[in-house]
Amino acid sequence: MRFSLKPQDDTFYAFFNDAADNIRRGVAILAELGDESADYQKISERLVDVEHDNDQLTHRLFNKINSTFVTPMDRTDMYHLAGKLDDILDHIEAAANLVYLYGLSELPDLPREMIEQVTVLGAQADLLAEYMPKLKGLNSTMADFWVECNRLENDGDRAYRMLLVRLYSGEYPALTVMKLKEVADELEAACDSFESVSNVVESVYVKES
Repeated sequence: MRFSLKPQDDTFYAFFNDAADNIRRGVAILAELGDESADYQKISERLVDVEHDNDQLTHRLFNKINSTFVTPMDRTDMYHLAGKLDDILDHIEAAANLVYLYGLSELPDLPREMIEQVTVLGAQADLLAEYMPKLKGLNSTMADFWVECNRLENDGDRAYRMLLVRLYSGEYPALTVMKLKEVADELEAACDSFESVSNVVESVYVKES
């Protein structure tokens, strides 16, 4: 049995689990953009609340790290992990906010490829919520997390590229293209942030194994 001098404070791991749950909740709200007669304003407002909740959670974690003499994980790793998790919700909230502010409700529907981006984010959020509780103890199955996260990120990249092809096909007016691309860029950034989280987790696994 491996002996560790580091404390096994469940409070730190609970923070990361809660953040993963917040992200899954946020992506579920974001997915409502694809609903018929979706209320873009309400979706944006609800995501602001989720993002605010996660900001408060992140601040509490930072305070906990700063006030703890010996932490169960490297402090820098915890800062990075918390920051990357927060980035995901920042981009998700920004995407929904732009959809509302740019008046994209005037379109018959959002592009199919954009909804595919959101679908990938949903799969990434489910994966994160499944594996984040396994961070404590660094179960050997954690390797499956960053492998699958990388595969999903590639799916997101493909959806993003196909969306760009459609946007530049002449189907939409130039101003609408600019608006949709800004939303797509935020969704792509959220997708990339999930992979950044998996990179931090992989680094922790290698370091602590």
